[in-house]
Amino acid sequence: MYYKEWIKTRWYLLLMFLATSGFAGYCLLRLHRVALIKGMGHMWEIMLTHDVVFVDYLKFVPLVAGLLLAFVQFVPEMYHKCLKLTLHLPVSHLKVVTQMLSFGVIAILACDVLNFVILWSYLHEVMAYELWSRCLLTALPWYMAGLAAYLLASWTILEPNWRRRVFNLLVSLLVIKIYFICDAPASYNSFLPVLLVFTLALLILNWISIARFKEGKE
Repeated sequence: MYYKEWIKTRWYLLLMFLATSGFAGYCLLRLHRVALIKGMGHMWEIMLTHDVVFVDYLKFVPLVAGLLLAFVQFVPEMYHKCLKLTLHLPVSHLKVVTQMLSFGVIAILACDVLNFVILWSYLHEVMAYELWSRCLLTALPWYMAGLAAYLLASWTILEPNWRRRVFNLLVSLLVIKIYFICDAPASYNSFLPVLLVFTLALLILNWISIARFKEGKE
């Protein structure tokens, strides 16, 4: 199952890794330019007094990446009716779909880790721990939003009934808004463990859509 998903998404995954890493690199170039022109002291000052984190260009990048992965992975399955054949394999349909979704979750997490390594590799060289950790913690909810977008988009795409898809889409928009309520740096710090559990729990919604699909709901 994992190999099938790899064959289906490998070119998009390459694009996703390159694009997100490119945005992370651009944020670092922007920060480096400020440090060269104004000096490191000025950069620290504006970060402390104006709540600037220099990674704001990443805000919606993980969200778009997660949405597109769900489309690439599941729209062909639904359009060509391949999912119906997959669910007739002699294994639990929930197990099959969980494997498909876990492939996407692992791919997104791997991409997120790569992005954070790129950011950390430069930030920890030019900033104190309090500043670079603030930048990364500010970006963490945005990357969780990418994972949530993937799971919610999959839930909507896998739903067999069009009316329910519209309902799922509206609910998804409201849920995604949770990750972008506050723009203040590190404002989600105390809420991050709860947000992570909530994000992973969205996987359950996909089980509901698959159960409806298996029952032949239209």
